[in-house]
Amino acid sequence: MVQQTHDRLAGHATASLSSLPANTPDTRRARELREPMTTHPLSITQARPRLTLAAERKLQVALGLIWLMDGALQLQPFMFRRAFVTQIIAPNEIDQPGFVAGPIKLAAHLIEPRIVLFNLFAVTIQVLIGIGLIYRPTVKAALVTSFGWALGVWWMGEGMGGLLTGTASPLTGAPGAALLYVLAGLIAWPQGRWRTEGTAAGGLLGERGARTAWALLWLGSAALWLLPANRAGTAVHDAVVNAPSGARWLSSIQSTVAAATTGHGLAIAVGAAGVCTAIGLMVLLARCAKPALALSIAIALVYLVIGQGLGGVLTGSGTDPGTGPLIILLAISIYSLQRASRPVS
Repeated sequence: MVQQTHDRLAGHATASLSSLPANTPDTRRARELREPMTTHPLSITQARPRLTLAAERKLQVALGLIWLMDGALQLQPFMFRRAFVTQIIAPNEIDQPGFVAGPIKLAAHLIEPRIVLFNLFAVTIQVLIGIGLIYRPTVKAALVTSFGWALGVWWMGEGMGGLLTGTASPLTGAPGAALLYVLAGLIAWPQGRWRTEGTAAGGLLGERGARTAWALLWLGSAALWLLPANRAGTAVHDAVVNAPSGARWLSSIQSTVAAATTGHGLAIAVGAAGVCTAIGLMVLLARCAKPALALSIAIALVYLVIGQGLGGVLTGSGTDPGTGPLIILLAISIYSLQRASRPVS
């Protein structure tokens, strides 16, 4: 009924306007009165920027909370002992090319006699990054700091995710949680409160760039699954058996999965590679992206619990929650960006 009335009034206005001479005061007045009626009252051109800004802010806060968690984990007693260097940093030298292993060896040498001072510094940096992301005026400074720190951790603390060793597996944390912090930070970069409808969402990458980065992450994961080391019959079994635990219930789950995957490494690797490829391409091409993102969250939970043992946080020696939470956060962010890119009418 309202729409019919609206159409009749618009029709009368058009007829009246056509009967008036051009460029007269009456004609101009009629056009001014007619303009608001030709725009549907439910058309909201600013809804998309508001949605994007809300999603952007939530990503910043969520990322800040994860950084605060990392800072808290760095306060564990294990981190202030020599074992932090010998068990967390030094092993990243194994099977690495010289240009990667050399700086790691030097970092371990410098940190070991100054372990307490280093950990207090690490706690301070990570807590300040977290607070900076939660407090809106300092978001950009916090993100810039996080990029430098995360890349340093990715190299020294994660051995570049093991990507150059030939044994890196997405199940156990490749390409490295620290690298995902950088990706999330690029998407979370603030664009300002007064973004217009035509301004790209997605931080420094833009909506298309964020989808491309997501595709590269998952296509890269597919390639890693097909490495010879990950196609071996016992590859998945061995990875799960060696995953950290720290809780009886978690160990029970991991033992059950390890037993079920014995001898099926090749089939699992090929299947996982296919799924990772589909997730990357579906989001990149914006075809059935929502189911793909939902599937990626389920896979991230498998990585988190089965392959990474919750990042080892229950053992007292975990430095971060692993790649699982970051993949989930990225999936939610990509979904929000795609929703924001749809026209609102």
